[in-house]
Amino acid sequence: MGELIINLDGVNLASLWGAQNENFESIKERFPKLRLIARGTELKVLGEDNEQKSFETVFSTIIDHVSKYHNLEPIQLEELLGVKPSAESVAEKEKTDASAALKGEPIVYGPNGLIVRARTPNQRKMVDSINKNDILFAIGPAGTGKTYTAVALAVRALRNKEIKRIILTRPAVEAGENLGFLPGDLKEKVDPYLRPLYDALDDMIPAEKLKGYLENRTIEVAPLAFMRGRTLDNCFVILDEAQNATDMQLKMFLTRMGPTAKFIVTGDLTQIDLPKKNQSGLATAVKILDGIQGIDIVHLTGSDVVRHKLVKRILEAYGDLNNNK
Repeated sequence: MGELIINLDGVNLASLWGAQNENFESIKERFPKLRLIARGTELKVLGEDNEQKSFETVFSTIIDHVSKYHNLEPIQLEELLGVKPSAESVAEKEKTDASAALKGEPIVYGPNGLIVRARTPNQRKMVDSINKNDILFAIGPAGTGKTYTAVALAVRALRNKEIKRIILTRPAVEAGENLGFLPGDLKEKVDPYLRPLYDALDDMIPAEKLKGYLENRTIEVAPLAFMRGRTLDNCFVILDEAQNATDMQLKMFLTRMGPTAKFIVTGDLTQIDLPKKNQSGLATAVKILDGIQGIDIVHLTGSDVVRHKLVKRILEAYGDLNNNK
């Protein structure tokens, strides 16, 4: 059994180890084959050499995070610990694939050091695909992170000055695009349908900067009907909940694309809210556009669910119900 000594001089130990040492306990749980002893500004790591090397690699990313952001929330720690190679489950392909996906670079850093990265192999496919294609369809059930990942990619492109604007849109189908009966002005009428997009932006852009972006229209959030007649160029455009767009609406949207734009279309073909007489434009588009160069389609599944663990079980239960009908 070897011994590794890590010097923690200059590291904010309160942030590193967390309230009541909760972060320290989480780190120990992820490395059960090692014995970790923290005394003052010294961390002693006892165990096999290969386990120590894995620990040292991961722990260095944790130290870098604390040094850069001066805090370490439990959820951020979980993301950082996710880069650890799963020595215990090498034989389990799904876990190995998921671990490989998490080795990718963060997409963006949000306020307070929140790390936004692809958390599943299919989310990683989305990241890789948009680098090679100008139109990406991300199809999958609720909770698979398709919208969140798409917004992160748009924010990254804006920060890297690859585009000048972000446009986020949804069909306001729940009200049949007839929003007159709702109280307030037009913005107040449509905002409830666009709230998930705002929530994602809140995680990735500081509040004051986001407010400025929305005011000067660097970021525009609008219902799908507002896209008609426009040419969307030098921007990153996301159409969310596209299963609720008709054939004509989706055709209208896709043909707004300017020469230097990126489009991501997300949707869940199991949650179509259109009247029965209307065909989902997303279902049609996936069929007729598959195989066209520059367009890619990524299918996310229940294994990509990143919400509460019960969400995956709920999806499985409803899948069984539909199969038995």
